[in-house]
Amino acid sequence: MPDPGNPKERGAALLTVLLLVAVMAVVASTALERVALATRMTGNGGAVDQARAFADAGTEMARLRINDLVESNPAKITLAGGWMGTPQTIPVPGGLATAQVTDGGNCFNLNSVVSGRSEALLKVRPVGVSQFQALLEALGVDARQAATAASSLADWVDSDTVPQPGGAEDETYAGMDRPYRAANRMMIDPSELRAVAGITPAIYDLVKPWICALPVTDLSPININTLLPAQAPLFAMLLPGELSVAQARQLLAQRPEDGYGSVPGFWKLPSLVGLSPAAEVAEQVKLKTGFFGVTVSVNVGGTQVVERALIDARESPAQLVRRSWGAGA
Repeated sequence: MPDPGNPKERGAALLTVLLLVAVMAVVASTALERVALATRMTGNGGAVDQARAFADAGTEMARLRINDLVESNPAKITLAGGWMGTPQTIPVPGGLATAQVTDGGNCFNLNSVVSGRSEALLKVRPVGVSQFQALLEALGVDARQAATAASSLADWVDSDTVPQPGGAEDETYAGMDRPYRAANRMMIDPSELRAVAGITPAIYDLVKPWICALPVTDLSPININTLLPAQAPLFAMLLPGELSVAQARQLLAQRPEDGYGSVPGFWKLPSLVGLSPAAEVAEQVKLKTGFFGVTVSVNVGGTQVVERALIDARESPAQLVRRSWGAGA
């Protein structure tokens, strides 16, 4: 310890004091930085919570509007009124919210590759498997790859652990670099498809806009009154080998402005003469929409939150099935 009374040691004492001051300055600076960071994090967390609350409110407003839409015409739902995909802007304190509603059933239901209501009794449904394969092929996927992907999807969802020809169960996934097991249950989110054997990143990116994971194992409920010409592959997949994407697109482009009035009448159209859909496929075509997709984007003070929800409108009142949140558009 330097002796301040000793002239020879005064420099050492001064150096010690300066060192202590420097250390204290660093400690104080670090503490202030952490306080500032904590303050910013608290502020950001509050902004996110507020934005999420606004998004929840927007979803609830959309649910009520959807219920009104369904009840206004119990017989059918068409594109009349411009409800589908049209952004609706909603001013909120300190920012803006934008809501969009889409037909949530005009997609391939990944859970339709099986039948059954109990998670323990999900059996492969060949028609659903064929439709997924047909959709992949319509999008340009090689026939062999499409068949493998479709069989693997069915094995992923069905309850048993016995692989189909070309499919994949636990032993396939156990041999991967990062082993895991087949889910053997219904999918909750379409992003789960990425885990299925045969689904490459390229195939997933290609099919992502066309798929959904509805909370039922029903065959994809295609509303022929709201399906857009650009979505022709979703109709062509119902009749693989019988109806081309080009023919399906032309059929949708010629749809009456007020939509079709009956499913049997639709199947009797001159452009569909000669086609022989199985009974369950014929019934797969709907005049109404049972599921709706809602996307609400909220921007409050530079903080953006996006909420995506699925609304079940098969019965009144329409019910929120699930929702998820994310950042960005």
